[in-house]
Amino acid sequence: MREKKIRLVAAVALSLAGIFLLSFCKNKAGNANGVKASQNFFEFANGDWIKNNPVPPTESVWGSFNILRDKNRKLLHRILDSAAALQNPVKGSTAQLIGDFYASGMDSAGIEKLGVKPLQPMLDKIGNIKDAKDVLDVIANLQRNGIFPLFGIMVDQDARKSDEYALYASQGGLGLPNKAYYLKKDGKSDTVRQEYIAHVSKMFQLMGEPAAQADKDANTVMKFETELADASMSPVELRDPIATYNKYTMAQVMEMTPAMDWKSYLASATIPEVPTMIISQPKFFKKVNDDLKSVSMDDWKVYLRWHLIHNTARFLSSDFVNESFNFYSMKLNGVKVIEPRWKRIQSMTDMALGDALGQEYVKVAFSAEAKKKVVEMIHNLVAALRERINGLDWMSATTKVAANEKLNTLMVKIGYPDKWKSYAGLNIDRNSYVVNVMRSDSFEYQRNIHKLGKPVDRTEWGMTPPTINAYYNPSLNEIVFPAGILQPPFYDPNADDAVNYGGIGAVIGHELTHGFDDQGRLYDAKGDLKNWWTKEDSANFMKRAQVIVHQFNHYSVDGLHINGELTEGENLADLGGLTIAYVAFKKAEEGKPDPGLIDGYTPDQRFFLGWAYVWRSNERPEALRQQILTNPHSPSLFRVNGPLSNNEAFYKAFNVQPGDSMMAPDSLRAKIW
Repeated sequence: MREKKIRLVAAVALSLAGIFLLSFCKNKAGNANGVKASQNFFEFANGDWIKNNPVPPTESVWGSFNILRDKNRKLLHRILDSAAALQNPVKGSTAQLIGDFYASGMDSAGIEKLGVKPLQPMLDKIGNIKDAKDVLDVIANLQRNGIFPLFGIMVDQDARKSDEYALYASQGGLGLPNKAYYLKKDGKSDTVRQEYIAHVSKMFQLMGEPAAQADKDANTVMKFETELADASMSPVELRDPIATYNKYTMAQVMEMTPAMDWKSYLASATIPEVPTMIISQPKFFKKVNDDLKSVSMDDWKVYLRWHLIHNTARFLSSDFVNESFNFYSMKLNGVKVIEPRWKRIQSMTDMALGDALGQEYVKVAFSAEAKKKVVEMIHNLVAALRERINGLDWMSATTKVAANEKLNTLMVKIGYPDKWKSYAGLNIDRNSYVVNVMRSDSFEYQRNIHKLGKPVDRTEWGMTPPTINAYYNPSLNEIVFPAGILQPPFYDPNADDAVNYGGIGAVIGHELTHGFDDQGRLYDAKGDLKNWWTKEDSANFMKRAQVIVHQFNHYSVDGLHINGELTEGENLADLGGLTIAYVAFKKAEEGKPDPGLIDGYTPDQRFFLGWAYVWRSNERPEALRQQILTNPHSPSLFRVNGPLSNNEAFYKAFNVQPGDSMMAPDSLRAKIW
């Protein structure tokens, strides 16, 4: 499906998020090697913790967030166990839906007995393909069940008319993380590609193919996907919302891709006729058009069989689950041991029935007091950002007026939705886990398609309430903080102001800054992709933002350089978030008694230590490599040290002097907000 426009505070795929202090002394900074704060603040603050908290065998990354996630999971586990144990719950109730879904996933004996049998109707449909029209019909059928081979299709706000919904089509169809995995020329990439081919072959063998045929089919998949990758946009190119906004009439779409019978496809996909469509990557769809003319039907069948089994393997018998884990978790991320079944099924229940599970979760996990304090912090941070914007010497009065208007219209969502999603009509039972997954995916697919022609729902959430993360959505001009992130020990309403503002305050500031980063600044107060900057102000911003790009391009891990262009938006948000959180913290201190030293640290020092604790983590080398190649978030070391090396208040708090590693030369220092 089309990549979501929401901007996250954390790298979800690697679970790099933070934890805040319940008791400052429990998380006392320290490093056994005697690293100074002025030389490597990340190591100074987190060195001892990192040394004493190795990555567990079931994880690719282990940080403070993971500890919180495990605590959260135990609560969700109790909720799901209770729901599954209910006798004759009301059909369609939240308890019945989550209880039966969870129970079907925990029925390992039943899952083993069924094997791939639940997929047979789809396999038969693939096997009966005769022409290009059949290929698109099968793709539509798979998409209706939550499986998106070849390309994504979804309804979302029209980026240039945010009060209307539009139909988007976007590139996809790859089994490896992105195009670099297919095209990058180095020894490690070659090894990953060979391991991928072996994995695809093994999966075909598990479906009953002889080894020789499975090997041949795996190479067919690799060739097909490599050509798709070559026609795909890179992660950096995908960050450009203007380049990915290509609106065509349906007549123009059909002229561009004459081999694609769009009318028949849309009917199969249960999508009503539309006058226009937004093709996010025209070059990719021209490649799809060519493939429909040149690729044999036998090869199409191989490719589609692979994507069916690839997307459902986690929900099938243990041989498929283990083989998928072996490649995607062990080989790509370095994980040693698969998670217990209950954790995997709990996570999937949240993904499939997030609002149903969320209703039960917030009853026991989210207090009114926590919400009240967060609202107060957000107001303080918005005021701090407004103050910083109005004080900028490089921005004109005209652009400042528009920036203030954007702040005035900002929507803030905290905890959970005011209006819960309805699951009326969704059939969940205990007969088949993979069928339940596809039913829920199909239900959400239809929910999405039915938005066409309706008013934009600005109450909708892009995350479930138990999620430990936060985001900014430019088309809605909103910041969203689910209940999962607003609880001890991640956030403590009774904790020291310094630590909370350095932690959750900087996270809030991060999301606010996304509205004004290199992507967010392209959307106006209403949420439309529309320029509201003067030409001179835009040039000034880009010049200053380029300093951050240059800075992060020079950071490297194990010979791999950070991609400053890919990580630009997140690095800008970290820099801005930390800056405005500090301003808000100093405002919050006014009129209050000085709390003095705690564990030998001043309030300002505790503020910056709170920031460092957010990103403390250990990563496996494989996971770190995948993050650098695919993720718009920088590794945790640089998320801490990068913004701080530009921060004068940090220099003063820890007596950082010119020549120290943590101080950027004035001529290279990033100064934006």
